[in-house]
Amino acid sequence: MSEHTRVGAEFHSIWGYLRELDFRQGYMEADGVRTRFAEAGSPDAPHVLMLHGTGGHWETFAPTLGPLSEHFHCVAIDMVGNGFSEKPDHDYEIPVYVRQIQAVMDHFGMDRAHLVGMSLGAWVAAATAVRHPERVGKMILMSPAGLVATASNMARIRAERTQAVNDPSWTSIHKVFEHLISDEARRLPDLIALRQAVYRRQDTRETIDHLLILQDAEARDRNLIPETDWAGIQAPTMVVASGKDHGEYQSTARTVARLIPDTEVFEMPAVRHWPHFEDPDAFNPAALDFLRK
Repeated sequence: MSEHTRVGAEFHSIWGYLRELDFRQGYMEADGVRTRFAEAGSPDAPHVLMLHGTGGHWETFAPTLGPLSEHFHCVAIDMVGNGFSEKPDHDYEIPVYVRQIQAVMDHFGMDRAHLVGMSLGAWVAAATAVRHPERVGKMILMSPAGLVATASNMARIRAERTQAVNDPSWTSIHKVFEHLISDEARRLPDLIALRQAVYRRQDTRETIDHLLILQDAEARDRNLIPETDWAGIQAPTMVVASGKDHGEYQSTARTVARLIPDTEVFEMPAVRHWPHFEDPDAFNPAALDFLRK
């Protein structure tokens, strides 16, 4: 019997973060894609758009949505081809994500927004800041991708996600989260169940190669952001340094923090790839301090 199912053991759930939050979940069309979203906070407040990583969904921001929505209008989405959003029959390269982000902002009347991105989401946020600087206020980049790519890391991601789609068992999905969250107690059962539901979908199985296109060397190379473009980003940026993350992401975090002119680094030494989810008590106050000043 696991720790989560023992009689008398406290059960941790994403609903511990959402159960008293005034928010709505819905679907909208963005760049022709039926896009799932969660929205909280006053539409009259400054805007924050939250972007997950590869294969993810908006619930990764469940611990963040409440605290930030006390001061900001927050929207978290399932990006194209991910989560429960539509999965069209074409490759999902960075320009595809950037177009969707622009359309989401247009839908919610966001002329300008702060972007909070994790992994792939950080890559998309940075690409948006490069290509549409007038639409980006500040950025928070966690476990950022988009600067370099190693064959070993791309192969690992492709193998893990392909295995999880081919065999969406609890054990297979849990193995994915071992690389995302260091603390076993933070790999919440309902979070694993959500990802399992996504990977069991027929449209996920049919489009997994489109989703994983950025793990192919040729496609990855043409989508990477050159150092000169990182150095040209004008948005004030907070880079989260996750001390237990894969070496490639740690190196990228340090390098982009050096390249982007107006950057501060927030150290989180005890977390892995999902710092905001693994330690929201540390992340949320730091994010609020950064975005509000």
